[in-house]
Amino acid sequence: MTKIKAAIVGYGNIGKGVYEAITACSDMEIAGVVLRDKTTAKSKGVPAGLNITENIDELGKVDVAFLCVPSRSVPVEAAKLLAKGINTVDSYDIHGDIYDVQQDLGKIAKEGNAVAILSAGWDPGTDSIVRCMLEAAAPKGLTYTNFGPGMSMGHTVAVKAIDGVKKALSVTIPLGTSIHRRMVYVELVNKNDASKVTAAIKNDPYFVKDETHVMIVDDVDALQDKGHGVNMVRKGVSGTTDNQLFEFNMTINNPALTAQVMVSCGRATMRQAPGCYTMIEIPPIDLLEGGREGIIRRLV
Repeated sequence: MTKIKAAIVGYGNIGKGVYEAITACSDMEIAGVVLRDKTTAKSKGVPAGLNITENIDELGKVDVAFLCVPSRSVPVEAAKLLAKGINTVDSYDIHGDIYDVQQDLGKIAKEGNAVAILSAGWDPGTDSIVRCMLEAAAPKGLTYTNFGPGMSMGHTVAVKAIDGVKKALSVTIPLGTSIHRRMVYVELVNKNDASKVTAAIKNDPYFVKDETHVMIVDDVDALQDKGHGVNMVRKGVSGTTDNQLFEFNMTINNPALTAQVMVSCGRATMRQAPGCYTMIEIPPIDLLEGGREGIIRRLV
């Protein structure tokens, strides 16, 4: 069996999770790790023995690149790789921009004869699929997605990018009916910047729509917990029958689940026509390792 050759672009919590997920499957292998500065590989914890480069072209044949970079970097990074004919998978989580980014990357992917799967994680991602199925089961009604309590990686990364922030942790607290509170813990470079940093966080697009509390702390590392979860409820109508009630719950390690979903989507990129897709557009069977007959016999 010819294995899918994968590159990991960036190596933080998600990059580490992608590495672990790839090593646990039999149809994929790591071509190498791409870093902006390869001298940081040791401090980032990149395993010894992996090819490390600042230029993906030096890795030879790469079928799919996993973009383990901040969401705001995804459109540019994905465009460069798709133009080279390399499939991409990312966990872009700026919900309101997903469709527009998809349209832009779709054109580049088709021109490069490549496939992109955008927003491959658990939300957006697998939760999007669950919402889709619940709406198919009860077309009229309301769905509430309640996150947490737990660390939001996208929000945490957004805070870390703000001037004056040394370290950060953003925790999502569910208030019910899809309303959330953001608890942001910040370790500052200079404590005199507290009011400036607080204002920047509250005005950032990641936080501006939610109740946000910023707390200045001495040691963010003492607060770190990568656990997260979701409670999803839909109450609606099937045909003309009211009061159909569905509930979905999960408690997870955030980066590990995001990374595993990305790796499953990496497999799916090899089975799609050129273009850019979200997870609700991918046949679920294409995410799974193994032959179609065995999967159908096992799961249908």
